[in-house]
Amino acid sequence: MRATDPVERYATQAIAGGSKSFASAARLFDRRTRRSVTLLYAWCRHCDDVVDGQVLGHGQSMQDPRDADRRVDALAEQTEGALRGTPGAAPPFVALAEVVRLHGIPPRLPLEHLSGFRMDAQGRRYDTLADTLDYCYRVAGVVGVMMALIMGRRDDATLDRAADLGLAFQLTNIARDVLDDHAAGRLYLPRDWLAEEAVGAHEVSAPPQREAVARVAQRLVGAAEPYYLSARKGIASLPLRSAWAVAAAHGLYREIGQQVRARGAAAWDERVATSRRRKLHHLIAGGCTAALGKSGLRDDAADPRAQRRCSLWTRPPTC
Repeated sequence: MRATDPVERYATQAIAGGSKSFASAARLFDRRTRRSVTLLYAWCRHCDDVVDGQVLGHGQSMQDPRDADRRVDALAEQTEGALRGTPGAAPPFVALAEVVRLHGIPPRLPLEHLSGFRMDAQGRRYDTLADTLDYCYRVAGVVGVMMALIMGRRDDATLDRAADLGLAFQLTNIARDVLDDHAAGRLYLPRDWLAEEAVGAHEVSAPPQREAVARVAQRLVGAAEPYYLSARKGIASLPLRSAWAVAAAHGLYREIGQQVRARGAAAWDERVATSRRRKLHHLIAGGCTAALGKSGLRDDAADPRAQRRCSLWTRPPTC
């Protein structure tokens, strides 16, 4: 994307450095949507980096909980200014202010996103899958909802599917980043699942427990599948270019989870990533999915898979 102003240049650099997979898919949006999606991503990326003491998602380190809480307080103050239309000069908050103004994003959605970082700052425990999904919604599902609003959709059915895609993405990220997160003092795997494998919270990084932890990560990848299926069903409701981009991102992230599952205990020997060839495959496949969407992906009352949304963790109402 050719950046035409300082804030857009900042956002373009943020998405290029912070998520190669999402950056690849984002190129498929139409120009106006791509700009807003990239600006929103830049604000999200900035908040994550500030809380974790990292740069563009890299170099996460153990943080003093008291200091992390103060960082979230500062982010909340700047974010509230942006939501009031007074973002100051910092590019991430100028970016957020523009997106909220252009697309009528309810102010509580960015604040819900910050509440996920508050969980990190306060060392929230995740005892069950429901606890983990609550966290996933706040740090990723609510972003999916905001992205859908940018794409012009406001109906609850589509917003539910958009939240599901964010949940699926975050479950994939958790499975991929188990050891990095644990080294930084974070544990998002459900503790009851770890207990079933006789793995203590402090033992997650221990080499003798690698096989057991891998089984829990594989189980988490499996838990993401119904959310990926639900999200795929929602692609048909999006404009064509947006459907193409979302379908490509869907394929890219899902493949990362499938690689984690296939590698088992070797999943963390090196960071799981998608090759250029596979990225191209998903970009092409996303185009086919989008083109067939109206006839092939829209919910069909006769298809029992279409009913699965009823059994999934469900976001709070938007309005």
